[in-house]
Amino acid sequence: QVQLVESGGGLVQAGGSLRLSCTPSARTGSTYDMAWFRQALGKEREFVAAVWRSGGTTYYADSVKGRFTISRDNAKNTMYLQMTDLKPGDTAVYFCAARRTRILSDFAVSASRSNEYNHWGQGTQVTVSS
Repeated sequence: QVQLVESGGGLVQAGGSLRLSCTPSARTGSTYDMAWFRQALGKEREFVAAVWRSGGTTYYADSVKGRFTISRDNAKNTMYLQMTDLKPGDTAVYFCAARRTRILSDFAVSASRSNEYNHWGQGTQVTVSS
């Protein structure tokens, strides 16, 4: 069982930046796709971004495209979410997720579906003040 631990959340003013990290308990570089989801208070969990096993292919929700960057360093066994130009609407608990990798042609088709992922972190709070 892969356990995921997020870090890096906090309170930031609108327009600011934060970087989230996700560290799995086992090596995931060649066998797992990884993703970030978020859940705002009273709302359903929503997809943010995903990265294929090699890190070379990424996929984003339209709401964060151009502001957030997902990446992974397989040598350090860590995934990141660099968030810039943060808005109050980005306030949520951010979750790291992992799944057994798919072939590249299937990656983007399924990457945004939360039920595709069977490993989840506990979440880290991101609060953006106006």
